Amino acid sequence: MNKVIKPEKSADSQSLGVLSLAALGVVYGDIGTSPLYVMKTVFDPDHELAVTDSNVMGVISLIFWALMIVVTLKYITLLLRADNHGEGGIMALLSLASSSVTAHPKLRNLLFLIGAFGAALFYGDGVITPAISVLSAVEGLEVATPLLQPYVLPITLTVLISLFLLQQRGTGGIGAIFGPVTLIWFATLGLIGLINIAEAPYILYALNPIYAVVFCLDNGFLAFIVFGAVVLAVTGGEALYADMGHFGIKPIRFAWYGCVLPALTLNYLGQGALLLANPSAISNPFFLLFPSWALYPMVGLATVATVIASQAVISGVFSVTMQAIQLGFLPRMRIKHTSDQKMGQIYIPLVNWVLLAAVLMAVVGFGSSSNLASAYGVAVTMTMLIETLLTFFVLRYTWKNPLIMSVLATGFFLTIDTAFFSATLLKIFQGGWFPLVIGGIIFFIMTTWNHGRRILQERLRADDISLQPFLESLITHPLTRVSGTAVFLTSHPDGVPHALLHNLAHNQVLHERVIFLTVEYLETPRVSAEEHIVIKPLTGNCYQITVRYGFNDEPNLPVALERCQQYGIEFEPLKTSYFLSREIVVPSLDGGMALWRERLFAAMVHNASNASEYFKLPANRVLELGTRVEI
Repeated sequence: MNKVIKPEKSADSQSLGVLSLAALGVVYGDIGTSPLYVMKTVFDPDHELAVTDSNVMGVISLIFWALMIVVTLKYITLLLRADNHGEGGIMALLSLASSSVTAHPKLRNLLFLIGAFGAALFYGDGVITPAISVLSAVEGLEVATPLLQPYVLPITLTVLISLFLLQQRGTGGIGAIFGPVTLIWFATLGLIGLINIAEAPYILYALNPIYAVVFCLDNGFLAFIVFGAVVLAVTGGEALYADMGHFGIKPIRFAWYGCVLPALTLNYLGQGALLLANPSAISNPFFLLFPSWALYPMVGLATVATVIASQAVISGVFSVTMQAIQLGFLPRMRIKHTSDQKMGQIYIPLVNWVLLAAVLMAVVGFGSSSNLASAYGVAVTMTMLIETLLTFFVLRYTWKNPLIMSVLATGFFLTIDTAFFSATLLKIFQGGWFPLVIGGIIFFIMTTWNHGRRILQERLRADDISLQPFLESLITHPLTRVSGTAVFLTSHPDGVPHALLHNLAHNQVLHERVIFLTVEYLETPRVSAEEHIVIKPLTGNCYQITVRYGFNDEPNLPVALERCQQYGIEFEPLKTSYFLSREIVVPSLDGGMALWRERLFAAMVHNASNASEYFKLPANRVLELGTRVEI
């Protein structure tokens, strides 16, 4: 008997405080570790920005108002309202935006491509975030004892390898400590910031946006370059929206206003006050906030905080991968569910090891958090830009707002996003190319798979035999019926499955009851119980069953078939056999794609996880029959 995965308790069934505490570790880990490297990156010697009082005041003002506009206004106020059946993230936003323009197929396809590219860029973020976060924390050892500098990279690599090795065990056991540890982290950020503000209290004037404006006017193009570093303070803001389905809107907002925003503001103000009093502290303004006796404990706490932030990003990559698979952008992969109690806790081995390899390459290749900062931001700002574009269609077509209001609302954020993105583009040759290359490769794989599947389905449909007349002919010329139930998985509910044709040709028998089972993925996060199963009776004790899933649902066909009992159809596991067709793709010169791209698609089909494992079918009750298809 298969275990039924129980959904997590809803936001309504848990206290606001508990959910807000949990959100700290998952939602705010990334943005919460930004103070480790933002100020050091802004005043990087390559920028030639002097550590003067006016520049420090202007930079702190820019950081504060970036947090207010990008995170508070855009994500907290606006985008958290764009929930897709309670779910958030770029895939949910894409589904929401595309469903609003179904009458315009070309525009809808364009939105799908844009959204898929945004999702692909998330993989670049998934590489850079663990690398820069953990490395910047361990670099605190250099401040404590310069003699430890040669050990920074080995320690960083050890921490990262250990983190990825732990993924296969799941995070259910240690996840409970994420929230409390992150709360301690934010409390420490705020307290040490407050202590340092007392040394130069006039830093509080930086909260006035006029200082940001004056900084931009005085520094011209140099201020524009600085934008590419300031944006690092808001990276991770997109996680607010992505994790909405796990915690709900209220806990995320409560955690932001009650803890994260005050702590970040106080810490950045504290770093600014430190630089006003001691400009030489720019070598590492975060760790130099602390007295010497506290450095080693802070390196430890910072490392734990960055591991938690990295864990949230890694889990996010797993979730996006599963969503992309179910929306038809990636081939099936082996997905391991690491919890029997909580939905959504998954582990994807292939993604985990590829991600680890890329992260280690990034750490070794760039060598320091300052160098990695040049690579950070490009993918994130482009993702933010894409989310703003998709938001326009939600505002205009889903929520039916007036055109002028939709343009003004998204136009304001689009201007900010474009400024940040343009600034990060200046660092393309200093490392910004790295996450873009990763995103580009993933996007190419996604489009190749999606296009290849469409071509493959067209080829299979061309050879289809209409199901109903075929069944009527079988009844007219009856075959031997054997006991039990045969379930034929098919993507074409009105056509005869190739597995059935092969079975009839070789065995010349038909089971007592025949089920034609189609799995359908909807462009919604989850499917209601009423929509989950559709049953249509056919001739001769045959049935057509459609099982529907959302892109956040975990497919489990045996459990779905058990639910058919309420419709009067009962399945006995030991008397039910599953017949699957496995396509063997043969590339051809006259196909729908370039030959080398068809070969890539054929390789992905060959190496895709088999359907029986993906749909959790009992291995001893499955028969696979191959079908050669030339594309």
